[in-house]
Parts: sequence; structure tokens; C-alpha cells
Amino acid sequence: MALGVAVGAIWPQVGKELKPLGDVFIRLIQMVVGLIIFCTVTHGIASVRDLRKVGRIALKALIYFEVVTSIALIIGLVTINILRPGVGMHIDPAVLQSHAREAAPAPVGWGEFLIDLVPTSALNAFAQGNILQVLVFSVLFACGLASLGETARPVLQVIDVVAKSSFWIIRKAMLIAPIAAFGAIAFTVAQFGLATLLPLAALVGEFFLTCVLFFALVLAPIACAAGFNLLRLMRYIREELVLVLGTSSSESVFPQLTQKLTRLGVDESVVGIVLPTGYSFNHDGTCLYFAAVSVFLAQATGTALGWEQQLALLAVLLITSKGGAGVSGSAIAVLTMTLAATRTIPVASIALILGIHRILSAAFVFTNIAGNCVATLVIASWEKAVDRSRLETELAAGYRDN
Repeated sequence: MALGVAVGAIWPQVGKELKPLGDVFIRLIQMVVGLIIFCTVTHGIASVRDLRKVGRIALKALIYFEVVTSIALIIGLVTINILRPGVGMHIDPAVLQSHAREAAPAPVGWGEFLIDLVPTSALNAFAQGNILQVLVFSVLFACGLASLGETARPVLQVIDVVAKSSFWIIRKAMLIAPIAAFGAIAFTVAQFGLATLLPLAALVGEFFLTCVLFFALVLAPIACAAGFNLLRLMRYIREELVLVLGTSSSESVFPQLTQKLTRLGVDESVVGIVLPTGYSFNHDGTCLYFAAVSVFLAQATGTALGWEQQLALLAVLLITSKGGAGVSGSAIAVLTMTLAATRTIPVASIALILGIHRILSAAFVFTNIAGNCVATLVIASWEKAVDRSRLETELAAGYRDN
């Protein structure tokens, strides 16, 4: 990553040409993510055969997700209002109108979101890489297998073999992960330049501080209450955390996290339900991003935004963020369509943060990944579905690829 920053800053033309290095790696991972989610969820649920337990785990996970993401929005809101990095910019959004039109997507209502949960074809869900649709199909298919009892055992054996084959592909793809991170960072710096970050450095600094506060005030106490150390967990998944800093893609580490959480002693059924569901509904870092950026844009454009309006806007963002679930890079699109729908903050002002979005996304995807791993361990602790001795031994030793 450091080498990529140097190449992008010194030789920007070369840096721009290195973008395919990161794109190829992400595509290699995306190629099997849907299949791995299907195998993990199906094998985990069907192996339990207790559909009431599956429903209990899912309900606990969804309640946990909503509570923690709401806390994230509040922390993001308080921090941005105290530090106020956008005050005094006096930006006229009309000047940025053309850029805003390029970024604005079509709004997605609740009706469309609910319909989109169910794929018109299972194969189409896999082909489009729609994680939420793959998850819905996998849960239904797994419940069907669970109802068959012993008759389903041969199918589960095939699914297990397919999962192991997919993980083999992931292990080979990970060999080029450092090259991918190098190319992705080089392109980012070459495309936007180091100098372009200076006017918005206050927002970048504020957001990184907000993420640190979220780790310290929310994730660390939750981890402590659940009986594990957050820093040790982050050390255990350090390769995945560093990788998402370079690629800004949470999908690029899903398969590896599945393996590591299982290796920590978490029951396969809990990992299979909580982790993919968290990818769709537990966006801690993204909620921090929504709070910071939306209020920053109001400050930059001089838009009067009281506490009541801010809370109402963030409540809408908490809901509309689910509309982009499972879609890579959806944060900027969700923010744009929400501002367009609420008509509180000028949509054109979003052009201000397009240049630093990649930097911010690296931080919030990092936070999302850590948050989902914490959530999986917490739900497993509630369900008494984690081998405590194995968890402590693995975290104390740190991950070693055998």
C-alpha cells in the first residue's frame, strides 16, 4: 500500500494504469462469493434441522444490527456537530450541478426493496451477485433440506465439497492480494492526487476519529461483555482488515472471514446465518459515514439543519441503507437518493465529497468488517454456540495459516 501511494503520487499516469490489478482481484473473489454464501448458509441451517433455532438466531442478529447501527448514527451525528469541519466553506451547490446529475441514481422505495428481496430466478441472483437475493434463496433452500431429514444428507455432502473447492480458489486468489492493494491505492492517489485531499482533510480527519471513537466506545465494550478482546480479534483478522483498506471492498474478504470465524470455534450455523446477514444489514461504518457526510454537506452549503431535521434525515438513512444492501459501492448512491427524496440538503453538494469518497469508504468498510465479526461472536455467545477454550487459544496465538 505504501508503495502504491508513492507510485500514484510520483508517476500518476502509471498509477492510473494500475487500476486493473485491484479490479481483477475483486472479480476473482466476487466470482465465488455468491456460491460460498449459498454453501455456508445452506449447510449451516440444514445441519441444525431446528428451524426454531434458525429463526431465533436471525431475530437476535437483526435486533443487534438495528441497535448498534442506530448508536453509530448517533455517534457520527454528535462528532460532526462538535468538530464542524464544513462550516465556513460557503459552497454554491449550483456550481456543482453537472457532477451531481452524474452521481444521482433512481430512488428505491420500500415496495421495490421488498420485491427485490426475491429473485425472479435463483440463477439470476447468482449471476448478478445480489447478496441479499442469494441469502433469501439459500435460507429457503436450506429450510427445505432441513425438512427432509436424513434424505438430504447426500446433498449436504455435495454442498460441503463445493464449499471446500470454492475456498481453494480463494486461497489461491489471496496470493495476489498485496499486488491488488498496491494497484488500487496507486490508482486512487493518481486519480485524485494528494493535493486534492487537503481542502477536505478536516472531514477525512473527523471521520477517521469518529471510527476510532466507535471502536473504543461501542465495539470494545460489546466485545468485553461477550468475553473476548477486540484488539486480539482484530489481530486475528488483520490480513482482511488491511486488504479492505486497499480495495474498499467488503466482498473481497467474506470467504476468509467465514473460515476464520469457524476456526475460532463459532458454530457453523451461527456463522452461516449472522455473517451474510450482517453484510446486508449491519453497516456500522456506513452509518457513521452517512452521519458525517450529510451534516458536513449541510455545513458546507450553509443549509440550516436543526437537531430535529438531522435526526429525521438519519432515521430515513437508517432505513434506506437497506435498499443498497449487498450492492458494492452503494453508500454514495443511497446518500444521493435519500437527499433527493428528503429535499433537505442540496443533492448537487454531493459532488464535493466524490474526490475523497474512496478514502472515506476504506475507513467505513474497515469498520463494517470489524463490526460484523464482533456481531457474529456476540450472537454465538448468546446462543452458547462458541467453543470458549478454542476461542481463547486462537485469539491468544493469533491466526497462523497451516
